[in-house]
Amino acid sequence: MAEKGDCIASVYGYDLGGRFVDFQPLGFGVNGLVLSAVDSRACRKVAVKKIALSDARSMKHALREIKIIRRLDHDNIVKVYEVLGPKGTDLQGELFKFSVAYIVQEYMETDLARLLEQGTLAEEHAKLFMYQLLRGLKYIHSANVLHRDLKPANIFISTEDLVLKIGDFGLARIVDQHYSHKGYLSEGLVTKWYRSPRLLLSPNNYTKAIDMWAAGCILAEMLTGRMLFAGTL
Repeated sequence: MAEKGDCIASVYGYDLGGRFVDFQPLGFGVNGLVLSAVDSRACRKVAVKKIALSDARSMKHALREIKIIRRLDHDNIVKVYEVLGPKGTDLQGELFKFSVAYIVQEYMETDLARLLEQGTLAEEHAKLFMYQLLRGLKYIHSANVLHRDLKPANIFISTEDLVLKIGDFGLARIVDQHYSHKGYLSEGLVTKWYRSPRLLLSPNNYTKAIDMWAAGCILAEMLTGRMLFAGTL
């Protein structure tokens, strides 16, 4: 098993030394590939997101994502344990010296998108998940952060205790609390099927409401099994 995991790590170019073993593919985040692994030092399963730092733009995106995730600590946000460089090097804020960074975070069994592939959720489960989603969003917004990419694939679920956690802050933005929460989409795009009409019509002017609209779309999908606003682009 360990040899297979090491082979997978090699195929995807993961170089974290011997501390992490048994790598398995998980998926892709906005800014990079994600594999699961076992942290032999901490004796726990983790998710490791690899971010390539190939140019000034990727460096800027990585710095922004790392800055955001380091300021968030909440029961309904995927916990980030540490950010490492090649061979497990401690970055110590010197990201520009490396060609790749690894975000080591909490492992979650599944995500809401996979659950919805199995059909609509029971009303009591939809209510429980929506409560946790709004709780996490309230915390994110109180930290002056807009997620901007809220969708079922970025909402992670522990099937054992039905805990929901928001993850993947690759498109998130920090807004200054002393000014309005208007932002500019000069880089990247927010989630495709969960964008509000206001954002579609005026992509350079948006507020916290874009995350709330996405949350409402997700609730509708949990209850009906359909993306109610798909095809509005």
